[in-house]
Amino acid sequence: MSERAIRLRGHQLAAQKRRSPAQLFALRAEISSGQYGGIAVASFAFVLAAWCALSFSGLVSAYILPTPTAVVGSFFRLLGESLGADMGMSLYRVWMGFLVAAALAIPLGLVIGLSKPVEAFVEPMMGFVRYTPAAAFIPLVMVWLGIGETAKIAIIFIGTFFQMVLVVADVARAVPADLINVSLTLGAKPRQVLGHVLLPATLPGLLDACRVMVGWAWTYLVVAELVAANSGLGFRIMKAQRFLNTSDVFVGILVIGILGLATDLAFRALAARLVPWAAVHRAA
Repeated sequence: MSERAIRLRGHQLAAQKRRSPAQLFALRAEISSGQYGGIAVASFAFVLAAWCALSFSGLVSAYILPTPTAVVGSFFRLLGESLGADMGMSLYRVWMGFLVAAALAIPLGLVIGLSKPVEAFVEPMMGFVRYTPAAAFIPLVMVWLGIGETAKIAIIFIGTFFQMVLVVADVARAVPADLINVSLTLGAKPRQVLGHVLLPATLPGLLDACRVMVGWAWTYLVVAELVAANSGLGFRIMKAQRFLNTSDVFVGILVIGILGLATDLAFRALAARLVPWAAVHRAA
């Protein structure tokens, strides 16, 4: 990051701290990281307060909405059983499905975004398949791959790959054509254009696409663990549902949410480190 960009960002942050509450909530107004964090914490505190009010007061049956203390008790009980192993297995399935999807979808999406003939050949089929629910493929996946870990990873792959291809293609299409044409005019070879022009221009969008798509992978976890699973957070939720153990269901949902939020924050931190020019551009 250049010295001028750092000074500009410092002036913007100083101006944000001097804003009135009305200015903070103005359309497209920038806020500091401290203000952002405070508002985010307040949102969680609001949900927790509402949960406590409804559950502890008895307005909602404990069968429908268990108290936070009951959920915490279930968490520690499950932690002493197999919750840690379930978390590890679910993390493995999600990341394997996502990484395989990303390894194939990113190069294919870039090619689609740069080549109209490839776009015409591939994109309509991708658009067709992405509207098919991943759960609809479970019978075929079980026939083709059996009921082992490969089948569960395949369901997560199916749920994310086709979406990611189209998102990455849109990222590649967003790169100005003049940027590529000028590079070629100045004598750059296609490989140099790819490495020195296209990659830096698309990297912020690719990281955003990965951050969104790993969220999709987490949403397909429960679907994937319907395939003859005997471990994992999705399996834990379905087992608790069969025994009408609502507090255990809440534990599974909350753990998935926490792991997903941690993944999202990790991608944000990675983007800030790898592509600082994107943050400066958005703040300008």
